[in-house]
Amino acid sequence: MKIGIYIGSFDPVHKGHIRLARHLLKKNYVDRLLIVPTGNYWNKQDLTPSEERIKLLKLFETKDLKIETEYNELPYTYQLLRKLRQRYPDDDLYLVLGADNLLKFEEWQNAREIMKYPWIILKRKGIDIARNMERLNKKDYTVVDDIREYDISSSYIRENMDDYEKVKDIIHKKVYDRYKKYLDKRS
Repeated sequence: MKIGIYIGSFDPVHKGHIRLARHLLKKNYVDRLLIVPTGNYWNKQDLTPSEERIKLLKLFETKDLKIETEYNELPYTYQLLRKLRQRYPDDDLYLVLGADNLLKFEEWQNAREIMKYPWIILKRKGIDIARNMERLNKKDYTVVDDIREYDISSSYIRENMDDYEKVKDIIHKKVYDRYKKYLDKRS
């Protein structure tokens, strides 16, 4: 089975995340997609607690779209991939990456180990994927080029949670309601 590993902060999950996840399944890029909301992102501060982000993502879980709840606190991608390799020894694991991650990939912890996995790369405006993959000497990858690019920012959503009209086109109502309730309780 081809299992996609889609890692991110998902703070909060928005329509672009879910559209992409469903697209990867529908178009058979993968047979199952595992979404991993990171609990310990090395380059992001002040994340909503992972248990809250997991609750929001669970609203979209299906038999083929699963939300990871066990290994969210691992700080590095290579550690997560090692754990998932142990859990799914007979399956093919594919790392789902936004093309923006290619620009500084060499700085990732244990980048060489991560390079051993096939990648599914999501286009980002202004990034030459082929040139970056050549620079990384990575040949085992697939580019998702049959879906419209979405320029949606979770930080924009967080900044505008007091006005649903500003975010209604980019966040599901059920996510908005639950996330708003969490934020109100916190303040």
